[in-house]
Amino acid sequence: MTWMYYGSASLPQHRRCSRSLKPARTVRFSNDIVFQDLIRQGDLEQVGRFIRARKVTLSTICLSGMAALHEAVLSGNLDCVKLLVRHGADIHQKDENGWTPLHMACSDGHTHIARYLVSLGARLDVTNDAGAKPSDLIDADYKDLMELFKAARMD
Repeated sequence: MTWMYYGSASLPQHRRCSRSLKPARTVRFSNDIVFQDLIRQGDLEQVGRFIRARKVTLSTICLSGMAALHEAVLSGNLDCVKLLVRHGADIHQKDENGWTPLHMACSDGHTHIARYLVSLGARLDVTNDAGAKPSDLIDADYKDLMELFKAARMD
């Protein structure tokens, strides 16, 4: 096989690069979509910048059906959860199915996040739209979570 190089001088005029070409098209996403993606990635610096610049409202229920704090809980990132709470995220906010952040932490086995939410006063008795409390969603393998709820009920 022979490779040939065609410099722009050998191309027909209509194939040469020109400065008059239209600029490349770009795709733009809403701030809420970008913000949720930053949360999933755990990019705390950018998450903080979005919040401080007031590009997002933490209580907004996004297309995913969840607010920012729900996304942070699902990612298992306690530092991100703390950042959002520090900036005013509501630990009692429900998603489109009535799940609180504590429901999600229990369902996904994030003991460290559940412990933090409980320490802030997250309600243990709140139910989602299906009537389940956070403790109802704890898998039997998550013994630390079950112990957390036993201790919280005794207080």
